[in-house]
Amino acid sequence: MIRKFVAAAALSFAAALPVKADTLDDVIDRGQLKCGVVLDFPPIGYRDENNEPAGFDVEYCNDLAAALEVEPIIYPVTWAERLPVIVTGRADVVFGATSDSLARARTVGFTIPYAIYYAQGVVNTESGISAFEDIRGKRVAAAIGTVPEQEWLKIAAEWGEEHLYQGYQSENEVFLAVAQGKADIGLTTNTAVKPVTDQYETLEPGPRMPWTTDYTSVVAKREDVTWLNFLNLFVTHQVRSGRYAELWGKYVGGEAPELRIPGVMY
Repeated sequence: MIRKFVAAAALSFAAALPVKADTLDDVIDRGQLKCGVVLDFPPIGYRDENNEPAGFDVEYCNDLAAALEVEPIIYPVTWAERLPVIVTGRADVVFGATSDSLARARTVGFTIPYAIYYAQGVVNTESGISAFEDIRGKRVAAAIGTVPEQEWLKIAAEWGEEHLYQGYQSENEVFLAVAQGKADIGLTTNTAVKPVTDQYETLEPGPRMPWTTDYTSVVAKREDVTWLNFLNLFVTHQVRSGRYAELWGKYVGGEAPELRIPGVMY
């Protein structure tokens, strides 16, 4: 009799709880996928000649929407906004070259890697910078909230050169500052170097930075395991189908980097 009472009570309690759909259900029911994408990071994310969102990350958003049979909605975000738009629910997912750090994982959830990068500088043609050691005593710029900024500030502290660092809200501002001679070197990723140096006559490729390769993930709500599982399967499918290699070749050029981390099984 006691067992029946406990079971009935448990069922009544469960029935009284509000039914909360996860993001996967929300997106399908809404008929729209809200993607946060950084659009000042060519060729990964940018605006084309018609001012429309374009690039590797934009196509990943479109592919995910197609898999869900919903409409893709692109929300332009800055580097600093990538996590807040997920936490506040303004975006369902972020494609934004976001590194899966343990500190960030306390706030948002990450998928397996969908793209990898390494950090490189773009320098003013008058800077005299050709190797990493040449940066000593030079003015360094990076976008606020990015891994290049975080890693550079560690080096600047070791060198006692924090006062020479300049942070900007977007990479476009970084590139413009270097092109105008307000900074000697701007820190970005290898994928952005060619399109940026092609755009500005006063910019040229700079040295590679000494920190490790940057494995980046799709970002979603930390507690939404069902959604993260679906996104992991999507990333896997993009690789298996050859779509990842196709888009990398289209926007970056060359062979797509291997996404598996040595010694780690995904």
